[in-house]
Amino acid sequence: MRIVASILFFLLILLQAKLWFGGHGVFQLWSLEGTINDARERNADLVSRNETLHAEVTELKQGREALEERARSQLGFIKDGETFYRVIPEQSKKAEE
Repeated sequence: MRIVASILFFLLILLQAKLWFGGHGVFQLWSLEGTINDARERNADLVSRNETLHAEVTELKQGREALEERARSQLGFIKDGETFYRVIPEQSKKAEE
């Protein structure tokens, strides 16, 4: 009877070790849950970014003012009849020497 109990106890220890430290064990599960949470956070950031870009594209397609503002600020476009003034800051005395 003692031999059977010893064998059962050994099997219990073996199964517990496999449960906790095996390839599909508890520690592996916790690691994967952390990875999933990180991926969900990245996905939420990307969804937010995509929504912002989609709103910007819609605004550019529908609104002439947004398109004109972007052309002026990013490309330096000027309307006919407008005068463009460029203000150049003074150089400091240290830079001249």
